[in-house]
Amino acid sequence: MNQPRRQDLQPLKTNDTATILMGMVLWAVALVVLLLLGLDPEDRWWIWTCVSGLGLGVFGLWYVRPRHHPAPLPAAEEPLEPATAVPPASHVPPVPGREPTGTAEDPNRPVNG
Repeated sequence: MNQPRRQDLQPLKTNDTATILMGMVLWAVALVVLLLLGLDPEDRWWIWTCVSGLGLGVFGLWYVRPRHHPAPLPAAEEPLEPATAVPPASHVPPVPGREPTGTAEDPNRPVNG
């Protein structure tokens, strides 16, 4: 039997938030139905099962949210905006017939000190 190569396998694209919300809706409907039926005391564990399902759904939403909405980069790692970025010196077009000023070879350059 031909097995797929590891590089051919793609991760599944799923909407985890919608799946968790649908499960929570189903647990909530089951809880409402059980509360309307009025269960015997020995069957009240079904109510707590529904409540636990809702609680785990809330935890699941909290757990899955950061994957779908990544946190912003810290200030040190933010990319520079094009307006504030300093272009490299090689992008400055040279003026024909004139040497650039302010280089280390310029003897008239003032020395900071």
